[in-house]
Amino acid sequence: MTTDLASFASQNGVKYFMISFTDLFGGQRAKLVPAAAISEMQEEGAGFAGFATYLDMTPAHPDMLAVPDPSSVIQLPWKPEVAWVAANPVMEGAKVSQAPRNVLEAQIAKAAEKGLRVKTGVEAEYYLLTEDGSALSDPYDTAAKPCYDSQALMRRYDVIAEICDYMLDLGWGPYQNDHEDANGQFEMNFEFDDVLKTADKHSFFKFMTKSVAEKHGLRATFMAKPMPGLTGNGCHAHISVWDMDGKTNAFEDDGDELGLSQQGYHFLGGIIGHAAGMSAITNPTVNSYKRLNAPVTSSGATWAPNTISWTGNNRTHMVRVPGPGRFELRLPDGSTNPYLLQAVIIAAGLSGLATKADPGPRRDNDMYAEPQKARGAKKLPLNLLDALRAFHKDSDLRIALGNECSDAFLKLKHAEWTDYMGHFTDWEKANALDI
Repeated sequence: MTTDLASFASQNGVKYFMISFTDLFGGQRAKLVPAAAISEMQEEGAGFAGFATYLDMTPAHPDMLAVPDPSSVIQLPWKPEVAWVAANPVMEGAKVSQAPRNVLEAQIAKAAEKGLRVKTGVEAEYYLLTEDGSALSDPYDTAAKPCYDSQALMRRYDVIAEICDYMLDLGWGPYQNDHEDANGQFEMNFEFDDVLKTADKHSFFKFMTKSVAEKHGLRATFMAKPMPGLTGNGCHAHISVWDMDGKTNAFEDDGDELGLSQQGYHFLGGIIGHAAGMSAITNPTVNSYKRLNAPVTSSGATWAPNTISWTGNNRTHMVRVPGPGRFELRLPDGSTNPYLLQAVIIAAGLSGLATKADPGPRRDNDMYAEPQKARGAKKLPLNLLDALRAFHKDSDLRIALGNECSDAFLKLKHAEWTDYMGHFTDWEKANALDI
């Protein structure tokens, strides 16, 4: 584990560091710092004006200092003279409570107080588009059932292989790459890890994928629903909880039909109970709800949930239990904030543990073909405004994430919704011009 960034630079030929933090909307913000100045920056942090990013601040706020976490440093495989390092924002000597990485660290500490260590993995789907983002990058990727299409996969071999090679070099343990269910869509899987490391990797993966795509004259997008009629970009999260030694899975019970312990069911109960409010975090854009509530896509299925339900190994529900000791949350999309995603999972799960929450009945129906068989299951929010209202109503979840973070998120997202509602569209003219 790296503890001194100046030594890291000297040993690895690094000339510059990208000191990076993530704002409430998931945007990565960075300053490029020469290695000669990194010792001071490691001690004091790089200065930012928080108001200039998506944080709830004003121009009158003092400097926000992003203090790099040296354990997160990653040398850019495609530009080795530069290293990326995640940072924790502080202001006047105190951590900025609304900063997403700080929020996640606070949740990790709460889990640790209960003797628990959360591990997760993410499946961050993305599209490869033309450089201007107007069309799919591969004009021949037109199959009605494009998932696992070997020809389309190999036509983008140069991009996929370069990213995977970098993950191999970084020791992330990538184990499969595929063409996903939409034309132009891909997924690359790497091993699960402690939740903070997964969030840092997720953040860096998005940056790396976009950078490599640009290098090849393309554009990568993690937008929830970038193309009408096609499957959206999910960001499924695989969740397990362990004892502090990281060796004993607290979720696993060989005597249970699905292999879940009572703790696992209570954690799952927290996810189910807070799902409506969570969706503001897991699905944080106007566009997100075009994935969650989409009509059938050209491939035959959206692969996204629209109901708060859980099951065994069945991909048509919001949560599935694919194997002992873990479950998969299929709610999040590609626009979710890598740090707030993990934070809200822990917050909801710990709430479930505290209240011994019951996840409700297991449902094994096909939610796409036979939704009526899930009678009594609640629907997910239909749009961002409904999700924000559900999050505001869920006071336990808001308090668990921290009032400063929750209030700031709601304020900025309501402003975004208001801006969206002031935008005129061609649909409005087509449907109301002659009324």
